[in-house]
Amino acid sequence: MESIINLSLGKTYLILLIFGLFMLIITYVFARWRKYTSAEGFLVGKRNVNWLMGGSSIAASWIWAPALFVSTLFAYQTGLVGLFWFVVPNIFALGMFAFLAPRIRKKMSYGFTLPQWIQHKLGDNKVHKMYLFPFFFYQIMAITVQLYAGGNLLALMIGIPVYQAVAVLTIAVLAAIPLVYSLISGLEASIITDFVQLLILLLALVVIIPWIVIVVGIETIISGLGGISNSTLNIFDPKIAFSLGIVTSIGLISGALSDQQFWQRGFAIRKGHLAKAFIFGALVFGLVPIALGLLGFIGASPGVELIIPKGIDASMVGVLVVGKLLPVWVSILFVVMLLSALSSTLDSGMNAGASLYARDIMKYTKKEEELMLNFEKKVKLSDKEKLEKHILDSRRLAGSRTMMVLITIVGFLIAMAVIYIPGFELFQLWWVFNTIAACVVVPTILSLYWDRLSPKGVFWGVLFAFFVGLPIFIYANVINNNVMTVLSSLGIIGVTLLFCLAFPKKKIS
Repeated sequence: MESIINLSLGKTYLILLIFGLFMLIITYVFARWRKYTSAEGFLVGKRNVNWLMGGSSIAASWIWAPALFVSTLFAYQTGLVGLFWFVVPNIFALGMFAFLAPRIRKKMSYGFTLPQWIQHKLGDNKVHKMYLFPFFFYQIMAITVQLYAGGNLLALMIGIPVYQAVAVLTIAVLAAIPLVYSLISGLEASIITDFVQLLILLLALVVIIPWIVIVVGIETIISGLGGISNSTLNIFDPKIAFSLGIVTSIGLISGALSDQQFWQRGFAIRKGHLAKAFIFGALVFGLVPIALGLLGFIGASPGVELIIPKGIDASMVGVLVVGKLLPVWVSILFVVMLLSALSSTLDSGMNAGASLYARDIMKYTKKEEELMLNFEKKVKLSDKEKLEKHILDSRRLAGSRTMMVLITIVGFLIAMAVIYIPGFELFQLWWVFNTIAACVVVPTILSLYWDRLSPKGVFWGVLFAFFVGLPIFIYANVINNNVMTVLSSLGIIGVTLLFCLAFPKKKIS
């Protein structure tokens, strides 16, 4: 495979090592390498994160492989219309948390996870366990997708096989380094490094995007606005809105609402800062796919004559454009920028998985639950209770850290497996886990706003969506039937809503 950057393997390792050490130093300086002794500090940052740090972390966590690569791919394949239907639902999805996060904090001030809220709201263990599947699956996929995309990125960068690139990236940066600082400082380390990684990302874009626009000229961008498919420029074209807009919107909104990373931040950010943090995060996020979408337009322009090498995921089109048109050092800067974004989601996924395990998998006695609640409410504890809390936290933290390691290993193994599935790329991987998330999005929203939501309605609605709607959606994608894809996506939403409304709780007279 031909390399887009003429670097030896040793120099590439050096770049990755420097990047990783820089993130560790940042954590050391700003988090003071604080090893939390309480689970509340480790998992939700003592619920004291301000809006700027929280909002930056929200944006950085959502700027993951789909935002970096699928946005450019949409612009490259379907032009302005594709980019619009990727960016707008993404911003809307994050913006919804400006309402949902304050709502759940009002109802469950000392919560940790969304499945915990579902159990609290419905009091049903079957539904709680059912919810854990998509929420855990989403975090595993968050790690898988970053490693898969990072492996393709490294393969393209130095010309080595993708399977080897994934292994190198996992060990060198995208697993080892985030794992180290997450194991020590938990969510605080994630939020601090997210802030720094977001700065790196934005500064790199400020350098790269204007430069490449100057090199190619506005005319080149305009000529690529229709994408390689020469699509219409009417973003509300009924055919495009039906085939692309509906499925993309459902997938993106469902994905965000089934992502524990955002609920975890919803419980960690100060109550009065929640709306501001999520609005800020949504707007900052939007800048990134819009900027990267320009690379897709440039790649689609007939004058650029871009060729995607065999064996490389089509979503790497932005990297190819930068490598073709700008100096080598700019390509290196672009790769470091992408690594920053991938790393921010990796550590967020590790922390989200840890919170799900510590709150929803581990078992606690009634006395332990009361002790944890009293600690959060700042009730003065006796010496005996302090000792019991310390022992309890040691168990919770050990479990959380173990889950971080396990979820990273599982994500790595799936990323390796995906490489060997013919025709299965980042785009398909993204669709699958977003559709699984769609199975629980309706009861999630209803749980916060409708008092008559019942366990029975949620259970049968989600079960039907999983075992009927999801297989139809996957089959529709395999045979490339757009109408069936859209109808199955709408059907998943519709059937969960129907069951929830059909089996409401009885009114209490």
